[in-house]
Amino acid sequence: MALLITDECINCDVCEPECPNDAIYMGQEIYEIDPTKCTECVGHFDEPQCQQVCPVECIPFNPAWRESKEELQAKYERLQAELKVVS
Repeated sequence: MALLITDECINCDVCEPECPNDAIYMGQEIYEIDPTKCTECVGHFDEPQCQQVCPVECIPFNPAWRESKEELQAKYERLQAELKVVS
């Protein structure tokens, strides 16, 4: 699963810099998460960092974007490989 920022978001700006995959960005009204980049921090940390720093706990798992730990790990590896190509 990817994560999802709900409309309880207060735009406090703490989640965006914590995302190691640059999946969090400012949407039209609140921060949003690109599910194609979100690995729930698999490959980087034991727990999703955005959830850890969110003061209003508005970042649940996205039920519409279900992925296993293996799929998240594969996504992490693909994103890392793409970073190496760009560098």
